[in-house]
Amino acid sequence: MPVSADALRTHIDYTAWASRRLTDAAARLPTDDLTRDFKTADRSVLDTLAHIFAGDRVWLARLVGGPIPTFITDADRHLAVLQNDWPALLGRWAEWANTLTDETVSDAITYHDLKGRQWTTPIWQIVLHVVNHATHHRGQVAGFLRSMGHTPPPLDLIAYYRETSKAASA
Repeated sequence: MPVSADALRTHIDYTAWASRRLTDAAARLPTDDLTRDFKTADRSVLDTLAHIFAGDRVWLARLVGGPIPTFITDADRHLAVLQNDWPALLGRWAEWANTLTDETVSDAITYHDLKGRQWTTPIWQIVLHVVNHATHHRGQVAGFLRSMGHTPPPLDLIAYYRETSKAASA
């Protein structure tokens, strides 16, 4: 059940839109809120955003056949890195996605996961996984924000569709 190249590009654009909105919201937090430990796997707003960024980076490296970076480095756990490097990375995702066709989305790539196991997966499944992974963790960050009394920005896919359709018709 592969999806179209256009659908994948739309989802990649969505994840960039949502990640940017949440990073912008995080930038308005006091440092104590940004780094508050919520006792989850990635602990804090900052660490959870760094986790999403690192996942985006590793998956793109797999897709383009580049060297696989370290999953998360200490440098990734800085808001300035997320504000500067993440948009650039998401721009590279968009450039890569522009090369996709409805035929190539079914192509499979073989890669190794972070535990060294080898997998072969169609491109369309990888892209949807990356978007879903980011959505899951952005939801966690939105929950962290709410629990601290902050209102997270709307991140739903339908909010993206509504915003982009207004911009297109303007």
